[in-house]
Amino acid sequence: MPPLDSPVVFFVASVLLALAPGPDNLFVLAQSALYGRFAGMCITAGLCTGLLVHTAAVALGVAALLLASAAAFTGLKIIGALYLLYLAWQALRADAHNTDTAPSAALTAGQYYRRGIIMNVTNPKVAMFFLAFLPQFALPDHGPVAVQIVLLGALFMVATLLVFGAIALLAGWLGVWLGRSRVAQTVLRRVSGIVLAGLAVKLLLVTR
Repeated sequence: MPPLDSPVVFFVASVLLALAPGPDNLFVLAQSALYGRFAGMCITAGLCTGLLVHTAAVALGVAALLLASAAAFTGLKIIGALYLLYLAWQALRADAHNTDTAPSAALTAGQYYRRGIIMNVTNPKVAMFFLAFLPQFALPDHGPVAVQIVLLGALFMVATLLVFGAIALLAGWLGVWLGRSRVAQTVLRRVSGIVLAGLAVKLLLVTR
């Protein structure tokens, strides 16, 4: 097994990376502000579950095979981009037709949870990152590499849960505060739609 300082360094690096602006934490921010703290926490749990998929893919070598296929890589990012555009359309449509309905009542916990999973799993950039980041801390001299990858993925998931959970709580509180004003609520939904659409475009521009 790796020495204690290696997992500590990895965990600190994971927290800093989770804090850096990126598609997943911006997604949590926008969704939590729009749909509330509970929705944001469910989405965060879904995103972390998606990380389990990426961890397993790296440990089993599937991620390398996926990224080596141009068709698979392109197909995955198109699916992810279309899903983000669908969510952007939902936010903008609610702005026009559903300003009197509480957004948090629109979906169940399971639906928000699945939303997080889909967002994470269909983002090939996460697979690229895991494939480049995790093996740097997995050394053959410290035991089976696949086992180390799984443990590192679990540590990264804990870091993500802490950071994204905090973002969800803060953004949800902001959304409640802004929700007291219809004008602010309208602006919030429009901004959320624009952020989601921007994330979709950014995902489409990702290259191997």
